Order: sequence, then C-alpha cells, then structure tokens
Amino acid sequence: MRKHLFAAIAGAALTLASGIAAHAEDALERVMAAGVLKVGTETAFAPFDFIDAGTHTGLNMDIYNEIGKDMGVQIEWITLDWTGVLPGLEAGRFDVVAGPATITKERMTRYRFSSPIAEATVALLVGAGSDIAVADGIAGKPVGSGTGTAQLAQLQAFGATLATPPTEYREYVSFNEAYADLAAGRIEAVANSLPNIAFVASQRPEVFKVVKPAFGTATYFGYPGRIEPEYTSLMDKIDEILLAMRADGRMEALQQKWFGTTFDMPELVTEPNI
Repeated sequence: MRKHLFAAIAGAALTLASGIAAHAEDALERVMAAGVLKVGTETAFAPFDFIDAGTHTGLNMDIYNEIGKDMGVQIEWITLDWTGVLPGLEAGRFDVVAGPATITKERMTRYRFSSPIAEATVALLVGAGSDIAVADGIAGKPVGSGTGTAQLAQLQAFGATLATPPTEYREYVSFNEAYADLAAGRIEAVANSLPNIAFVASQRPEVFKVVKPAFGTATYFGYPGRIEPEYTSLMDKIDEILLAMRADGRMEALQQKWFGTTFDMPELVTEPNI
C-alpha cells in the first residue's frame, strides 16, 4: 500500500514539475523554434494599426515586419478589440502586443514595455468648424475617448481641473466610433494621442482639426509584453531590434512616413510621468 502511495505521490510531483517547466519555457527559444512571433493588436488605431481598403496596414505592421526580418521569423497577427488585447496577452493568446499602449506607472507593474516607438501626449480632435480653440474649451461640453485607455484617464483628470467639467465622458471601444460621433455632432471633442489625431485630421481636414497645444503630460507609446522572467529574453530581443532601427535610421523613416514628423524619445522609459 505504501509503495503504491509513494508511486502515486512521485507521479503527481513529476506531473507538477513538468507543468511548471512547460510554463517557464523561455519565450524567445519557443518563438525561434516555431519560427513564428504571435502579435496581438486592434485595427482601429490609425496610423498605428488600421484597415485600408480591406488591408491591415500601419506603423506597427512596418515595425513588426522589420522585427520579423531581424529575428528570422514570421509575424502572425491576432486582431481583436482593444478591450481584449491586454487580457489576451495575459491569457497567452500571443507573445507580445503591437497596440501600442501608453507607458504608465500602473501598467509597468503588470507588463514589460518595449523601447518607445512614438510620442503619446494627449490632445483634442474637434470638428473643423468648432469654436474650441484651446483645451479649456471643452468645459460644459460632451467629449469622448477610448474605453480603458490612458487617454481617457488624462481627459477625465484634465476635465476635473476645469471650473465647469465636461457634461459627459463618452467611452468608445473603438476610436473610429468616437470620430464618427464627432463628425455627426454627437460629441464636441475626442481625446487621443497627438500622433493619432494629427493623422486623422490630415486625412479629413474638411471634417476635423487638432486643438494645440496638447493638454496631456508628456508620455510615450511602447509595445507591452509579459512581465514574467521567461519573457525577458524575448522582450530584450525586441528592444535590441528597435534600438538598432533607431541607430540605422529605419525608425525615423517610418515615423516620417506615418506621422510626417519624428519624435525625440528616450531609449527606455523607466519612470513614466503618469
């Protein structure tokens, strides 16, 4: 009886150890062995990720194509609404996020962020004929931003400083929905990162314009990855490639292509402003 009991305990221990070992498998080694890097993103965050004439395109596509070439792996895209992207990363549906996401203190406790790939300071997009000339002009008006985003958090914090706060903070799963409501006059402004709304306004100047200066705190976009130790080597490799792209001019060329400008960014964000 004891012999059988010992064998059962030993077998359970071996199974547990095998499970732990599998869970702790080095992510970079796994990706390289498979020849595939799985990347999660949304496709409603132009010019980073969006659908143009039925084709997935944007800055993230271009950057990850370079990452794939430098690593010698294929990029497999998994697309879903932004509200499901970070939970999808935590659930192991993909290896890293293209997003991108604003690097914040709270998020850095949960995710390992890549080297910044663009500025993320929040500004306002309004209708081309709007009388909102400065950010304070949203006082007493309905405004919108993305659900669960750092942009929404900054909009709400800014609105709380006004003598008359906005009448409503409308949240959207997709920023495209927010832009549609703005164009239709259902809200008076959309808060999003300056690069995003500058792109939107440049595509439809007869409909939208950007309110300058930006009202948000200086922040940056990065690619979120898993924070667990077994993902360190993968995120280190991605950082190595992103920094190489800065050094050889590829990053600057891609920023110029998608934003019409480049950004002065730190190599790594270790102490976010928000």
